Amino acid sequence: MLEQFIQWLLERFRDLGYPGIVVLMAIESSFLPLPSELVMPPAGYLAAKGEMSFVVAVGCGVLGSILGALGNYGLARWLGRAFFVRLGRYVLVTNKRLDRSERYFADHGEISTFMGRMIPVVRHLISIPAGIARMNLGKFVAFTGLGALVWCTILTWIGWFIGSREDVLLEVLNQEAKRYAGRALVIVLPALAVLAGLYAWWYRRRAAQQNREG
Repeated sequence: MLEQFIQWLLERFRDLGYPGIVVLMAIESSFLPLPSELVMPPAGYLAAKGEMSFVVAVGCGVLGSILGALGNYGLARWLGRAFFVRLGRYVLVTNKRLDRSERYFADHGEISTFMGRMIPVVRHLISIPAGIARMNLGKFVAFTGLGALVWCTILTWIGWFIGSREDVLLEVLNQEAKRYAGRALVIVLPALAVLAGLYAWWYRRRAAQQNREG
């Protein structure tokens, strides 16, 4: 099942290409819930297979991240927090998550738009308090772009690593699977024997009790 999903995901990336990375990462950086872990690693995998450029894929990821973050930033700057409070229930932006991103921005200041790109939940919401605080647009784009560059590079490298060492990783996984299967048999078979013994004891006791009552 998992292997089929991965193959399906890779096929979609082959169809979407670089524009797809930009669009998907823009969605990921907006208030819509789309994990970047489903976007950049497949691109890295295809880069390892020679079907994409590692550098271009990362660049597209950064561009998409900036565009999506600018959308949040603009909405927060001109429509305010109330817009996201009303909209949040439809797109999983809860008050708790919004409060968390606002506290993070208040604690760390403008640099949080860089660091926040690497933190789950905060990552796609940190642009909102930045917009509400009317952070300088140039700084916002620079910090967001740098944070996205680090994050997209890490995720793309993970995909590239898997793709470039696929045979080795599959061999290791197969060996581990065989090892744990052997261990499982050592544990499961005695456990089944014990359960079977307990059931036989219970069944005989129940039958004897019914005979006495009969």
